[in-house]
Amino acid sequence: MKLTFLGAAGVVTGSCYLLQTDKANLIIDCGMFQGTYDLEAKNREQPCVDVDHIDAVLLTHAHLDHCGRLPLLTARRGYSGPIYATQATIEMAKIILEDSARINASDVERENRQREREGLELLDPLFEEKDVEKILSLMQPVTYEERFKVASGITARLVEAGHMLGSASIELAVHENGKRKVIFFSGDIGPHNLPILRTADPLESADVVIMESTYGDRDHPSLEKTLDEGEEIVRRAVERKGKILVPAFAIGRSQQLMYHMAALFSSGTIDPFPVYVDSPMAAKATAVYRDNVQLFDKEALAMIKSGRMALGLEYIQSASSVAESKAINDVPGPCMIIATSGMCTGGRILHHLRHNIRYPETTIVLVGYQSYGTLGRKLADGAKTIYIWGDRFPVNAEVHQMGGLSAHAGQSDLLLWFDQLAASRPQVILTHGEDRQRQALAREIEERYSLSPLLPMHGDQIVI
Repeated sequence: MKLTFLGAAGVVTGSCYLLQTDKANLIIDCGMFQGTYDLEAKNREQPCVDVDHIDAVLLTHAHLDHCGRLPLLTARRGYSGPIYATQATIEMAKIILEDSARINASDVERENRQREREGLELLDPLFEEKDVEKILSLMQPVTYEERFKVASGITARLVEAGHMLGSASIELAVHENGKRKVIFFSGDIGPHNLPILRTADPLESADVVIMESTYGDRDHPSLEKTLDEGEEIVRRAVERKGKILVPAFAIGRSQQLMYHMAALFSSGTIDPFPVYVDSPMAAKATAVYRDNVQLFDKEALAMIKSGRMALGLEYIQSASSVAESKAINDVPGPCMIIATSGMCTGGRILHHLRHNIRYPETTIVLVGYQSYGTLGRKLADGAKTIYIWGDRFPVNAEVHQMGGLSAHAGQSDLLLWFDQLAASRPQVILTHGEDRQRQALAREIEERYSLSPLLPMHGDQIVI
């Protein structure tokens, strides 16, 4: 049995694994690379996968860095096999992939205008909406804890990962040459106290664990401390009558922020003010949340049942059309604008930054991981000037980073999740993290459990 790392090896984005046995070949996740120009260029590389021999694809969750290259399997390789995921993941993947196809077409059109002026070869979009439709037609829903046959000699089980609606960790039981081995892919693990969603379910034993390490070098501030900090940030912004800009992923983080603002308003702690969720994709995702409340945790269900959620949501408005988005520019503060993308790599947040980042009464709140090379990372690192679409802007706004709202487990929660698995003495492979983060997590695992994790790089292959 061989495992090849086709993404998220030494970096956070681009998750993709190829598992090969004597009878079957599987792909686990097929995500898009995001961040620097060189990193995103990897999305145009032909994946070294012969799809004629791929039996199935399994998807841990719908974030773009885990599902974004799936359409390439059909667009460039002609894949026609099954793709297994939870129902909520399939619904979210539809939203994300359709949006990605539109954004990619727009970005390529803009870049081609520049390339044409410079006499360079024009680019084709990575994939088109028809390729997304093909991928969606291949997706087959499975329920949590259901054991099902994936391919000859391989059964699978998906368990709650607590990272986003529908997210899962994947257990593969592989029978090969008279032996049985359990391979466990963590996917992305949510923190122990992530609002709305249930906590990740750990597995009791495995022979091999492929584990994320996004925040493997540190813990997040507690949620309670983070919410107190956020409340104070909001109070100061209200006093200055400024706008609060929150770059946020349309799926997961936007709904989490809506939940917290609804709780803040309904409690009477802060007088309500307009909150604009400026993302058509977030509006669609919120509808998926409403249709899947059975996946919520007890606290969120209690808030819905009491009516407090509906009370607070009265002050939250969606801006779906371009005209509605532009109209927000004329709204005086205080107000909050939640817009994609979460790392400021594109989307409507860039328009709001262009209009407001020069004003000292503006507040920018970064609530998620900011990958190296992104505009969000530059703001987090204290940049005094930034460039948006070639134009230079001074950063006079206040910039705050709130790690306690991350949908990724910090080091302690990662180790807590791994604790039960450690007793079975598995081979540990750390991925989905920059080197500093996964090296720190590797040291902790070695000191605590006397296990020596592997840290593969892109293209590496190991024999299990």
